[in-house]
Amino acid sequence: MKLIIAIVQDEDSTEVIEALTEQNYRVTKLATTGGFLKSGNTTLMVGIEEEKVQSVIDVVKEICKKRKETLVTPTILGGSEGGYMQQYPVQISVGGATIFVIDVDQFVKI
Repeated sequence: MKLIIAIVQDEDSTEVIEALTEQNYRVTKLATTGGFLKSGNTTLMVGIEEEKVQSVIDVVKEICKKRKETLVTPTILGGSEGGYMQQYPVQISVGGATIFVIDVDQFVKI
């Protein structure tokens, strides 16, 4: 038995959950917050037999594609007048997923 922990972006989570439940996988959803940009993430947990692990990973991989977003960052520039704030657009990569696969010693469903 394995436990898959997949950390995905909030905007991808609904589609991943729907795709997994359509294939009869049980999914537990936890709302989490990422460290970078304090963006909303969703942590999904799936308990699964070892031979089905790659199938779950493939579903997550298909939906959680990396993409580019533009973020406007304020920058304080110094000057003789005490400084002013300039905003610069910065392109960042978002999306994708982080997946952990963990061995489960015991699984009990009551």
